[in-house]
Amino acid sequence: MKRDLGGSCGRGGGGGGKGDDEGLSSMGASVKGKMWDDGPQQDAGMDELLAVLGYNVRSSDMVDVAQKLEQLEMVICSAQEDGISHLSSGTVHYNPSDLSGWVQSMLTELNPPSSAFASSSQQTPIDDPLLAPAESSTVTTIDFSSSRQPSQSQIYHDDSEYDLSAIPGVSVYRRPEQQVDGDGEKSSKRMKTASSSSSSSSQQVHGNGLASVAESTRPVVVVDSQETGVRLVHALMACAEAVQQDNMKLADALVKHIGVLAAAQAGAMRKVATYFAEALARRIYRIYPQDPLESSYSDILQMHFYEAYPYLKFAHFTANQAILEAFAGANRVHVIDFGLKQGMQWPALMQALALRPGGPPAFRLTGIGPPPLDNTDALQQVGLRLARLAETIGVEFEFRGFVANSLADLEPSMLQIRPPEVEAVAVNSVLELHRLLARPGAIEKVLSSIKAMRPKIVTVVEQEANHNGPVFLERFTEALHYYSNLFDSLEGCGVSPPSSQDLMMSEIYLGRQICNVVACEGAERVERHETLNQWRSRMGTAGFEPVHLGSNAFRQASMLLALFAGGDGYRVEENNGCLMLGWHTRPLIATSAWQINPPISTSTSSHSQR
Repeated sequence: MKRDLGGSCGRGGGGGGKGDDEGLSSMGASVKGKMWDDGPQQDAGMDELLAVLGYNVRSSDMVDVAQKLEQLEMVICSAQEDGISHLSSGTVHYNPSDLSGWVQSMLTELNPPSSAFASSSQQTPIDDPLLAPAESSTVTTIDFSSSRQPSQSQIYHDDSEYDLSAIPGVSVYRRPEQQVDGDGEKSSKRMKTASSSSSSSSQQVHGNGLASVAESTRPVVVVDSQETGVRLVHALMACAEAVQQDNMKLADALVKHIGVLAAAQAGAMRKVATYFAEALARRIYRIYPQDPLESSYSDILQMHFYEAYPYLKFAHFTANQAILEAFAGANRVHVIDFGLKQGMQWPALMQALALRPGGPPAFRLTGIGPPPLDNTDALQQVGLRLARLAETIGVEFEFRGFVANSLADLEPSMLQIRPPEVEAVAVNSVLELHRLLARPGAIEKVLSSIKAMRPKIVTVVEQEANHNGPVFLERFTEALHYYSNLFDSLEGCGVSPPSSQDLMMSEIYLGRQICNVVACEGAERVERHETLNQWRSRMGTAGFEPVHLGSNAFRQASMLLALFAGGDGYRVEENNGCLMLGWHTRPLIATSAWQINPPISTSTSSHSQR
């Protein structure tokens, strides 16, 4: 029998030999010594049927083993109410080959003297590359196979100079024990623990003495998910702090520890932690993304995100409603889209214009996008698809596409803006303006260019987050909270869950943002999200005033959310004329509308001076 009383928080290399002997508990060593003392005579007199199952029980000891098993079951059942915490503190239990010695040791542990309880409350330090530099840590890998042979312990020697405290987890694996009754019949008994009433594996001895085995050969580790989750968050924050302090040795140890803790989690927490761990690792090892501005792949990912979740639909619907209301009564309209991508926003607006009383206006669309990596003209292809739609619904349509590395490279004269008396202009930006904050003066230039276009309305959709602060740790903390809520919402679409492909691609789409926020700096860090209040201040300084998004936009957003999990979890709120979509109490995306401040007339100025 081998049993490691140290917590198994990581995986060590090596094993066997002297290292194994040192890693075993005193009880395990005594049992092992007993087995070794038997020497070559160990197999003599062993019960053949139990030997098939991997248990070494002498025929002469059968009655004694049966009585001990009965005692063990009664003790464990009586301990259900009081708990058996002294067995669950970082201990892994599994069936030994020496059944008699194992049962006796279990009885000893379940009925410890008063002094033993005091000592058992002393938690053995959790084995981890981060902990206890003066001690070598022991990791036990349990491999259950049909041969019933106990696995070898793997010893990992830790020479780290950092002594980090951790919250101990619970690692208890229970298996049914063979019991032989007084008549010599073999029946299966289930071992019960206070941690759970369910059984993770089963082993039945039939009348013919053969075993039916239904275990996985994969190593099994059962941990307390809640405690591990707390440790995971602490490890992420500690790693980010170490990065900020430029303590890369500690950050290196922590980021490896994060991967171990994340593997023990499930659902959104594991995914978020994995993406943040990858981003931290890239920053620590200086393996930066090669193409942060590459767009073709991002466009494909965003399409899946658009189809699966309401955030981009909310952005498009609310912006379209504001544009539609601003175009009321205009015979010719012109939309300048700062990020055309696949043109997913405009079919709905074109259809709404087609249904306008008195007939649709002439619709001109200018789409802006980054240069393609190949020779394809993606913008023109989008324009052709929209032109076919316009012909179908009877809308006069004109399209022009512009390729630019940055919106700051555009000049109003390139866009052939017509006078306001001829056509009404709307400028639309969905998740685009924050990228300009990576270049000094770029946002100011673009806002100045927008004013020169003299639009009737400007619609802006941005993430409701502050990922552009100067302090890395604060930026990391904000991003961790923000994307944790986003990933939680991905898991919450219960009524009409997305396809597995949409879910996977959406997670990658968000994971690339996490990587850019955490791993990149300077001009390469383009995901510089800011809050609505920050955009209000910036737009006001540039000479714009807010346009109140009316009740129609709010109603459109509410109808949209009814399609996603019945609206459960998602929340639309109005904020000083702007609309926000969030998950529970956390706003995640905000839509705002703006117009140019009207010039103060000379007569009004003179009247105010008098």
